[in-house]
Amino acid sequence: MTTRLPDPVSRHVLPIQGMTCTSCAHTVEKALVRIPGVHAAAVNFADESAHVDADPDVTLPTLVAAVDAAGYRVALTDQDLVVGGMGCASCVGRVEKALRSVPGVVTAAVNLATESARITAVSGTAPADLLAAVVRAGYAARLREADPLAGNRRPARFSREARQVVVAAVLTVPLVVMMFLMPAGHQAASMAWLQWLLATPVQFLSGARFYRSGWRALRARSGNMDLLVALGTSAAYGLSVYVVVSAQAAHAPLYFESSAIVITLVLLGKWLESRARQQTSEAIRALRALRPDIARVRRDGIEVDVPIVTLQVGDTVAVRPGERVPADGVIVEGRSLVDESMLTGESRAVLREVGGNVVGGSISTDGLLVVNIAAVGTETLLARIIRLVEDAQAAKAPIQRLVDRVSSVFVPVVMGIAAVTFILWWLSGAPVGAALINAVSVLVIACPCALGLATPTAIMAGTGVAARHGILIRDAEALEMTHRVRTVAFDKTGTLTLGRPEVVAVEGRSTGDALLAIVAALQEGSDHPLARAVRLARAEGAALVLSDARTLPGRGITGLVNGVPYLFGNRPLMDERGVDITAFGRRAAALEAEGCTVSWLAASGERDVLGFVAFRDQIRPEAAEAVARLRAMGIGTVMVTGDNAGSARTVARQVGIDRVVAEVLPDEKAREIARLREQGMTAMVGDGINDAPALAAADVSMAMSDGTDVAMQTARITLMRGNLLLVADAVDISRRTWRKIRQNLFWAFAYNLVGLPLAALGYLNPVIAGAAMAFSSVSVVTNALMLRNWRPGDTAPVKTRETNA
Repeated sequence: MTTRLPDPVSRHVLPIQGMTCTSCAHTVEKALVRIPGVHAAAVNFADESAHVDADPDVTLPTLVAAVDAAGYRVALTDQDLVVGGMGCASCVGRVEKALRSVPGVVTAAVNLATESARITAVSGTAPADLLAAVVRAGYAARLREADPLAGNRRPARFSREARQVVVAAVLTVPLVVMMFLMPAGHQAASMAWLQWLLATPVQFLSGARFYRSGWRALRARSGNMDLLVALGTSAAYGLSVYVVVSAQAAHAPLYFESSAIVITLVLLGKWLESRARQQTSEAIRALRALRPDIARVRRDGIEVDVPIVTLQVGDTVAVRPGERVPADGVIVEGRSLVDESMLTGESRAVLREVGGNVVGGSISTDGLLVVNIAAVGTETLLARIIRLVEDAQAAKAPIQRLVDRVSSVFVPVVMGIAAVTFILWWLSGAPVGAALINAVSVLVIACPCALGLATPTAIMAGTGVAARHGILIRDAEALEMTHRVRTVAFDKTGTLTLGRPEVVAVEGRSTGDALLAIVAALQEGSDHPLARAVRLARAEGAALVLSDARTLPGRGITGLVNGVPYLFGNRPLMDERGVDITAFGRRAAALEAEGCTVSWLAASGERDVLGFVAFRDQIRPEAAEAVARLRAMGIGTVMVTGDNAGSARTVARQVGIDRVVAEVLPDEKAREIARLREQGMTAMVGDGINDAPALAAADVSMAMSDGTDVAMQTARITLMRGNLLLVADAVDISRRTWRKIRQNLFWAFAYNLVGLPLAALGYLNPVIAGAAMAFSSVSVVTNALMLRNWRPGDTAPVKTRETNA
């Protein structure tokens, strides 16, 4: 159950640096939650970010300071603006205040003399937001020119980590060679000093990161993996130094190679892990890359190339064949096939003409388009999609709470086991060196990183590949719950059907045109699909005057047309108002049996109906296949609709749905979903305003992207293509992600449950323990990355035990 936060509440996203395992994430969470006014904090170790919900008066610098105090860092970046229009010191203060109000800004310093502003902000803060804030304050602003190739350079962090691995390996290889050439107990004194000389830079230069991170953890009264590595390798290194200094090298074993190899292997594992973790965010990076850097704006008949960050609502841009649309807008000239595959997962280009909408990031394939910009920056569909995916990847799945509880005590428990191991071996008569090395193996084999990465990497990979194929999953809990769905409930109109009904019959006491004129007047201004169908079917004629119109959700509409009260709606509305429909009952029943929707017109206060209008909507071409695929996966299907029973049963029969619940109001839909939930996990698929209560009542809610905004805002999963086959695909990607989570957790726990006892019993050399620890995280991340190979339509029946787990 989700706790409702007070309104208003501010959401902060902080990129965290310095975390090395899930214990670090837990430490940062505790530090953030302790701040007065913070309601919730979720730290994702996999993508190194913290999502914080807090009162508006909790400032970003306060959060940054708390993270710093815990021994970690918030990734910050500096951005420079050129500000025009300032005239005095008060202007400086106004611009600074405007900039500080932008989410993500930590500090802002404006220089009047140089007309510049230096902003320190959380990494990822959009320059467009900074520019917009300055403009809203009444000043002009532009970005200082930056290196256009900066974004294509290899991240410095990866290069630095690679250098550390190479240096450590170069110094460690001679130690390994000497280990094989001169077994323990036969080292010459000169070789012992040479080993010391080679091992020292590895221990204190290559391994410096472990000491720094471990010290920060201790200062925060916590522990992490780096602390275990620092303690373990220091013990092996220190014992070897003691042996050399005490001139016992010819008789006692040295462990310089063990400490150096462990550090080298851990550094190598960290480097491989970082590379693999970057790939889990590939979907978001690919989405961000969709937005072009330049927009071709038409001004006074002349096309001018401008930076995308300066684009404003109302600008007119030209998009040539092969170019990307810079932002969301409406076509005012031209027609073209538009490739929207990276946004919707639909491989086929769609025809867009004058009056049609295009989204930023899509490609005009064969024609010139002139587009009037309707949304820029964070308001574009692309930005909202990225925000949804980021939120889903940052959120914690319920199972992660168990892992967090384990991780919070993991390091202290491991240190306790290591201490007990040393004491028991020493008391049993083993040499101090052997007892210490067994304790070192315990410290080094521990794998808290694998535990912390097991769930979030799978969720990041799963939500990423789903987004790439047109399935937007709002949060990790929805991704986890979907794999347990037993029943999928469908709305009819706009979900199983295309939502584009046509008038196929009009019957009444007066002429059809007269009846349609009244119905059209009643639905004036309505965006309901039936209203649009009536307006298309009505012949041109004198306009009637509508007043006192009132919508009756799930039933129809009432209003005064030229002063006469009318009601237009379904059979339950007529029954409620005591209107007799028997005069047209037989003809209406025949049309309903053919799958038509029948709506009745009556004059308020009169007993006899005036007539009816019959509508027919086309069934989505993929609906039958979608239902069949769900059935093959062991999932039952139900139709829950406010439409008449005859039409509902006809559509259900054509698509293969066995159970139908018809003629229900929106709140009754929600109650029906609640009853289905008693029989097992239930998903609801809908598209309209009337579906919102049912979507909210379901365990998992899915909305069609071609439906209403209300439905999409309520749903936890949005199907971007409006294609019902994505329902089965969403369940399938959830099942596969859940399977990866279980596999990852199994291996993460197995490494520790098997490795720790073996190390404590003396069966693991520290080198082997270090290798196992270093590559445990890599194996977990690599396993999660296999989800990237998933493709829509890969669904296959899954064992019942896994399906309903």
